[in-house]
Amino acid sequence: MMKMKNITFSLFVTIIVSIACKTEQIINQAEPLMAESPQSKTTANKISIKIGNNAFSATLTDTPAAKAFVAQLPLTLTMIELNNNEKYAQLPKSVPTNASVPASIQVGDVMMYGSSTLVLFYKGFSTTYSYTKVGKIDDVNGLAAALGTGNVEVRFEVKE
Repeated sequence: MMKMKNITFSLFVTIIVSIACKTEQIINQAEPLMAESPQSKTTANKISIKIGNNAFSATLTDTPAAKAFVAQLPLTLTMIELNNNEKYAQLPKSVPTNASVPASIQVGDVMMYGSSTLVLFYKGFSTTYSYTKVGKIDDVNGLAAALGTGNVEVRFEVKE
């Protein structure tokens, strides 16, 4: 009787180990299929912001708002001056939001105010308003000068 229990137990362990090994093989084969290619990752989270003869690269957040924004690109907007620290424009279509009050606004922040107002900040400051973060300009050198003091035409494109 004891020998039968040992054989049954050994058979049970062998089956469990075999199933575990097969599962690991399946997972290892599936991982390359699930991974994003470097090109799709770059296209999904990098945009170009063109202001006159100046071009700025921006990195987008991995959020539904950023994805919905990218789906509308390329897009040329007349951005309106507000408070000597930001430019804003209405998007053609609303995007999903997850608004919160940021600790502070940083130069180069790209955010949504509500679900259809895109805001590009060229000065940093404290705020009590709620925004949904879309992205951030990678290098803000020359941003304020490029945007100027009045309304300005800005082109947003997926970076290739």
